[in-house]
Amino acid sequence: MAYKILVSDLDETLLNDDGTVNEKNVNAIKVASAQGFKFVPNTGRSYLSVQPLLKELGLYNKADQFVISYNGAAIIENENNQVFLSRAMDFKLANQIFKAGLVDETVDAHIYTIDQLYIYNLSASDEKYMAERAVPFEVIDNAEIDFLMNKPIMKVIFESPNSATREKIKLAVIEAVGETAVEATFSSQRYVEFNQAGVDKGAAALLLGEKLGIKAEEIIAVGDNNNDIAMIRAAGLGISVANGIETVQEAADVVTKRTNNEGAIAEIIERYVLEGN
Repeated sequence: MAYKILVSDLDETLLNDDGTVNEKNVNAIKVASAQGFKFVPNTGRSYLSVQPLLKELGLYNKADQFVISYNGAAIIENENNQVFLSRAMDFKLANQIFKAGLVDETVDAHIYTIDQLYIYNLSASDEKYMAERAVPFEVIDNAEIDFLMNKPIMKVIFESPNSATREKIKLAVIEAVGETAVEATFSSQRYVEFNQAGVDKGAAALLLGEKLGIKAEEIIAVGDNNNDIAMIRAAGLGISVANGIETVQEAADVVTKRTNNEGAIAEIIERYVLEGN
């Protein structure tokens, strides 16, 4: 099978624990992309926050190379950051999610528009995490997001290092909006994330493939956490990195020998993309 795309999670998958990139990954991605292969970051983050990463990988401002952002709510072509596809949520739904998820004073909330991240009640742990990954954001001072009423909201997420609190947030939001209204996922052992129903990393990977004439069986997907399961199941070859959580490893066709800190992406590219070329 000749694979044509690798869609990859970033944190704890492509990136080391400290937010840097293993040099093995950088080199493998550059070699593969020079041969016409597509390496597509498939992330919960904004595409704007991954521009320094794209420069490091040799994919910055490249035509026919892409980033999937906001857990699949937007697909961006790297050349001039053109919006290839956008699936924003209704403001009423976003506002309901935002209000319901603030279950106590320790929780902070992220609201993503197509080109901006707003954070309410920024926690010290989240501030450190954002700084390590050089993610730009704007702090909002009160629990009102009416100023975003006319802007496309891509997703709403909440941060808590406490797993019981994250479960409480998920239940509160689902009770408020209904289970069929949202896709709820967990990531990075700190976030619970909400997109509108039908929007996930897997659906976006398949939509990108369809637009480019690439079949599902020609797509590789790799991740480590709950919000990666949809793309791992959707792809022709679904892979968990060695440090992936148990449910991700169970969903995957293959588990790498290497962890994110050891160059797991290079292992995948060397084995499934470059081998025999």
